[in-house]
Amino acid sequence: DDLNATHKIHGLWSHQETWNGWTYQRDRAVKKWCQLHNIDWQEPQQFGVVRRLASRDLWAREWHRTMLTPAPSDLEGPPPIHPQGMLTANDRLPEPSELKLTPDPCPERLHGGRQAGLKILDSFLQDRGQHYRRQMSSPLTAFDACSRLSPYLAFGAVSIREAFRTSLERRQALDKMPTKDRPKGWIGSLKAFESRLRWHCHFIQKLEDEPRLEFENLHSAYDTLRTEALDRKKFDAWSQGCTGFPMIDACMRALIQTGWLNFRMRAMLMSFASYHLWLHWRDPALHLARLFVDYEPGIHYSQCQMQSGTTGINAMRIYNPEKQSREQDPDGAFLRKWVPEIAGLPDHLIHTPWVNLARTDNYPAPIVDEKKARKAAAQALYGLRRTAGHRSESGQIVAKHGSRRRPSSPRRSGRQNMPEQQELDL
Repeated sequence: DDLNATHKIHGLWSHQETWNGWTYQRDRAVKKWCQLHNIDWQEPQQFGVVRRLASRDLWAREWHRTMLTPAPSDLEGPPPIHPQGMLTANDRLPEPSELKLTPDPCPERLHGGRQAGLKILDSFLQDRGQHYRRQMSSPLTAFDACSRLSPYLAFGAVSIREAFRTSLERRQALDKMPTKDRPKGWIGSLKAFESRLRWHCHFIQKLEDEPRLEFENLHSAYDTLRTEALDRKKFDAWSQGCTGFPMIDACMRALIQTGWLNFRMRAMLMSFASYHLWLHWRDPALHLARLFVDYEPGIHYSQCQMQSGTTGINAMRIYNPEKQSREQDPDGAFLRKWVPEIAGLPDHLIHTPWVNLARTDNYPAPIVDEKKARKAAAQALYGLRRTAGHRSESGQIVAKHGSRRRPSSPRRSGRQNMPEQQELDL
């Protein structure tokens, strides 16, 4: 109101945003305000997410068309305005304590800004990304092999279209090289990276089409599960990295220190909270959201529900933390870095310190019996999937949210044409 009174706003411009529920309510209020004051509000499409999407048919094709359309290069920004009461470049910014913000210890967080984002993108496409496809799953290699671009995409410092087109140009340049001179691994890794840029928008599209995904189970059959009050003891052990399962604890502690974790380990953390600890996905999801420096609600809540088994359309993945530990960190290097209490254990015990608790220093015993907890969770979930009406609602969810390469048909209404559980590491 103050800006309009001082400068007489003729038009308002902002990109379309698919974010938390509060931003949705904010946008509705802004729309009402613009209509009241007869102000034209322009909201250009930000990336591959389509507002008021009628159907998911051929969505991927349209995404590619958007990515391949050159961005306008001759646009000039409006002149800056300095309304009374707003900060200028010479003003002192308030300290976090003055804004009543709590301390945020994350010493290894990436630095923000566009130039940092472009540098990260270049280092990935020219150097770090060669073995991306093969090294993305292990937390030991993922911190370097993954692009680490996700925070810059989430904050808009680098655009999806910019990243996609730059990767495509790099792949085309490599394709022109003689096969004998081309470094192995690059082509497959770049294709995988470009695919995940598309899946970035695919999952945000789900929240755009169904804002309740942030708060409610996607499939209503699961409303009868995990209805108990939050088990604070289990939640605290999980959120602080003190469950007694080394890979779970190492991943949580690494996330707390860095603000980032590769997708497989994120999925494992959520799966463990939902299945082994039988916690409703909402509280763990909020905890992780506060830690992720690349928090993107559309991806986050879609994945939290998927890894908790409440979508009704995805295969259940109940990650065995010991199996993941042995496969992704066979020598225990990642475990020793983040769980120093067990650093002195030999390789054959590092994944299962409960076998010899006397040789560990203040490391807790497992908070649950892994096999029993996994079996109980699977029985509960599969039991629900066999109930009347489950399949019918699942078909409706696929029709609305499933990504399809071709128009849907009644014969395909119960399945998707693209794998929903493809890893999303960026």
